[in-house]
Amino acid sequence: MSGHSKWSTIKHKKAALDAKRGKVFTKVIKELMVAAKSGGSDPDSNPRLRQAISTAKASNMPNDTMSRAIQKGAGELEGVNYEEISYEGYGPGGVAIIMEIMTDNKNRTVAEIRHLMSKYGGNLGENGSVSWMFEKLGQITLSKNSDEEKAFDHALEFGADDFNALENTFLITAAPSETVNVAEAMTEKGYEVISSEVEMVPKNMMKISGDQLKKLVLLLSLLEEHDDIQNIYSNVEFEETDL
Repeated sequence: MSGHSKWSTIKHKKAALDAKRGKVFTKVIKELMVAAKSGGSDPDSNPRLRQAISTAKASNMPNDTMSRAIQKGAGELEGVNYEEISYEGYGPGGVAIIMEIMTDNKNRTVAEIRHLMSKYGGNLGENGSVSWMFEKLGQITLSKNSDEEKAFDHALEFGADDFNALENTFLITAAPSETVNVAEAMTEKGYEVISSEVEMVPKNMMKISGDQLKKLVLLLSLLEEHDDIQNIYSNVEFEETDL
């Protein structure tokens, strides 16, 4: 689980940077719409929508904004029809990259992403070219303000697969379909859930340095700024001084 722990630290640092760019609401609205489109507008029977609602609440999204997004996704209100796709490839130094996309114009999006990848030392690959290096896991982060042994016992009781104590937080790993259930159960027990997400977690981390690392950081930053990219995952291992 050491790779998962490192990935979680990196991911949440990047999430903080992303929040500063003001893209959180846009991403969450898209996820609400696609989740409602794929599984219906009832969160009780749609775990993905429940997870999206949980994320929306954590980002302090107004209830009416959330409701409109769900209604648009379910076809109850007129809205943009987003297509959900993923792209895979390699960045500088051979670092694996997966991008989760939501777009209303697939041809435009893939052309723009291919341009960025090739301009900054990467290249797009075929589906499956790097996804085998990752596994889809629920990642729940708790504030480290509670007893570790009790938190561990409760996490396993509620269906978690793994539990790790990091420097300032506890990291719970769960099956994707159980992530929102475990997070809600921990919240009901009084634990402070900082984040709850389903992520592509690298099985093994990779270190690069020098110019390759600089190029990779620039490429990832530019991809993160792209409006159609919901999430980016890579297997690069950053040092504290790199971020």
